Amino acid sequence: MTPTELTAAAQKGDAEAFAALMAMHQSRLYRIAYAYLHNEGDALEAIQESTYRAYRKLKKLKEPSYFGTWLIRILLNYCADERKRKNRYSPVTEMHEPSSWDRPEDPDLAAAVSALDPDCKQIIILSYFEGFSLTETAEILDIPIGTVKSRLHRTLGQLRAQLEMKGDA
Repeated sequence: MTPTELTAAAQKGDAEAFAALMAMHQSRLYRIAYAYLHNEGDALEAIQESTYRAYRKLKKLKEPSYFGTWLIRILLNYCADERKRKNRYSPVTEMHEPSSWDRPEDPDLAAAVSALDPDCKQIIILSYFEGFSLTETAEILDIPIGTVKSRLHRTLGQLRAQLEMKGDA
């Protein structure tokens, strides 16, 4: 079955179809959650909560072909809420293991990406490290594609400037 057919079946109450959909998206969800939360346990909890929320609201999804972007949006919303909650109660910054996107061959690139503001970091992670197109990134973040393009252009300029400064030092 295609992902769209699986989504339609899951919307009609087929639990196996929903499980198959979640299995298809599991590794990407984990990478995204880990990139935001920097902790394996928190990332797994985010996936679990996102799965629950998606299952609960699945019948409200209007277009089955957008299941993947809809699911990632749920995950991003949960991760943002979780980071706000943790920052409210825990002023101490936790040390974290690097995720796959944190380990490019150039450690300066990883540091530069980590230092970006959250809006720009989302676009870089989704576009470059997860391979989403600009259109898909815009759909996931629920912003106009022009905003994605302008933020991406500005962010790439910031990264380029930071990396050039490091190279001169």
